[in-house]
Amino acid sequence: MDRVIFLSLVLAVAACENSGSGPGSSASPPAGALRISEIQGTGDVSPFDGQTLTVSGIVSGDFQDNDADTTRNLGGFYLQQDSADSNALTSEGLFVFDGNNPTTDVNIGDRVDVTGVVGEHFGETQIKATAVTVTGSGHIEPIDVHLPVSGVVVNSDGQQIADLERYEGMLVRFPQALTISNLRFLEQFGEVGLSQGGRIFQFTNGNAPDVAAYAVHVNSIAARTITLDDGLRTAFPTPVSYLTAGSSPSYSIRVGDSIKGLTGNLRYSRGSAGSGEETWRLVPTSVPVFSSNNPRPAQPARQGTTRVASANVLNYFSGIDNSQPTCGPLSTDNCRGADSSTEHHRQLSKTSAALATMAADIIGLIELENNASASTSAIVDALNKRVGADRYAFVDTGTIGDDAIKTGFIYDTTRLELSGPFALLDKSVDSRFDDSRNRPALAQTFEVQSTGAKLTVIVNHLKSKGSSCEADGDPNTGDGQGNCNITRQNAAAAIADWIATDPTGSGDPDFLVIGDLNAYSMEDPIRALTNNGLVNLLANARDPCSFVFDGQSGALDHALATASLAGQVTQALEWHINADEPALLDYNLENGRNPALFDPDSPYRSADHDPIIVDFNLTN
Repeated sequence: MDRVIFLSLVLAVAACENSGSGPGSSASPPAGALRISEIQGTGDVSPFDGQTLTVSGIVSGDFQDNDADTTRNLGGFYLQQDSADSNALTSEGLFVFDGNNPTTDVNIGDRVDVTGVVGEHFGETQIKATAVTVTGSGHIEPIDVHLPVSGVVVNSDGQQIADLERYEGMLVRFPQALTISNLRFLEQFGEVGLSQGGRIFQFTNGNAPDVAAYAVHVNSIAARTITLDDGLRTAFPTPVSYLTAGSSPSYSIRVGDSIKGLTGNLRYSRGSAGSGEETWRLVPTSVPVFSSNNPRPAQPARQGTTRVASANVLNYFSGIDNSQPTCGPLSTDNCRGADSSTEHHRQLSKTSAALATMAADIIGLIELENNASASTSAIVDALNKRVGADRYAFVDTGTIGDDAIKTGFIYDTTRLELSGPFALLDKSVDSRFDDSRNRPALAQTFEVQSTGAKLTVIVNHLKSKGSSCEADGDPNTGDGQGNCNITRQNAAAAIADWIATDPTGSGDPDFLVIGDLNAYSMEDPIRALTNNGLVNLLANARDPCSFVFDGQSGALDHALATASLAGQVTQALEWHINADEPALLDYNLENGRNPALFDPDSPYRSADHDPIIVDFNLTN
């Protein structure tokens, strides 16, 4: 039989390290009771783990199941004591788990006695209640917590996170404005990643690669971030938490938006029944309201006579993904894209809406199914239905290389015509260009019908950072550039030298390199291009970004021009319609997603990368 200990949990007094109390009524706590701070202790695990206790305290957060509040269901509630101890490292808050059908319904401000067993659940100290009795009332004032915190710890997954152990279970407030940095798990787990000091950018987006400095960057991110959790144990909640939690009726949440004065209980958990990431989570005790600091951008006004764009089409495949390895030129690759005819129609509608809205004369497409022409032809047909029959055409390249996806070109036939054949850069042209890792570069020269001016565009999709190239002698060195940096750097150097050969026979020095180079702005592949005379057209942009990964923003998509062409540029921009939007607005329908969230005529979240748009006044 477990030893029974009586623990007194009363109100927390407002202090620099502890919360405050107001007047209330209560029964006297049992004589000789322990404090909650003693139960929490100074370590990650309670010194009373596995023992049966009786505790008394004030409810600071109500997350019970099967009560009037159906928006939160963690299966319990938080208690807090009313006076701080002398140790700033111990918490005065504790979670009480009382299951799916609690016998006693509590509310914030209730003083309760609880009997149960102390345990650790996904790293959070809890009491599993066997009896709960309301004995009076009281009030808890939240304690202010400021980011960045002074300490960082490593979780069981080896990830650095903020050290907030001394606040576990307590009612806290983040008085600073916190910026939305991550919406990756909004749909699945009801989570919003928040950061102090603005949105977080990839280290090499603004810094030269460096092992020591990158380690400092990772530490800094951990100290300044917190996860806002929806307080639900269920995954894929309906409706989706926080999606429209703004101050305006038309609000849709985006990375870069902010919130101030966020208040709730701080818990350590994997979230959503243990299936999320292990970190500190703020479960709010009131409805969060976000400020729209990063509103959706409108259609960019044309500022030149010719517009070129690059656009990711989110693995557009002309067929349906049947989970069989039947795709790619060799019919041995796993298929991607839509999993049903309904999804396929939605994807094509959303893609054509985005392409029509950008109104470009030349568009380099990325992540097309690598078939003879069906994928590109389908996109052109859908686009022409929106803008006028036969206005756009595609460059008929057939299959390119042997990857499942390829790049491609579409162009406005009312303004431009092809000048000469397309050209491909692969290892047969330059051994530095490893086309078993990088997709072959595709070049095409276009001629403006009204003036005869020529422009050669090279669209690219270099090796991603997502898998290792260590077998090729190209390891992740820990300097911030990730996997396969040498592979991308060699490919970029090959592109620069290829330009000098005039691969399409244009006889014109105006070349534009666009696409997903999978390298951030200060990384070696970008420098391999600029060191060979190409001009980075987005170099003067403040914190350029076209993609959000792991809560960090950065520019993977680029536009670089030869010196002769750079002088003819009138505008270069990232059109932020995709990366900052939650993924749940795209064409997919898995996991019970509400179909009504989808707008087939809206360009927003047509892909996960933002398009790059460049306007020119071509003079020759």
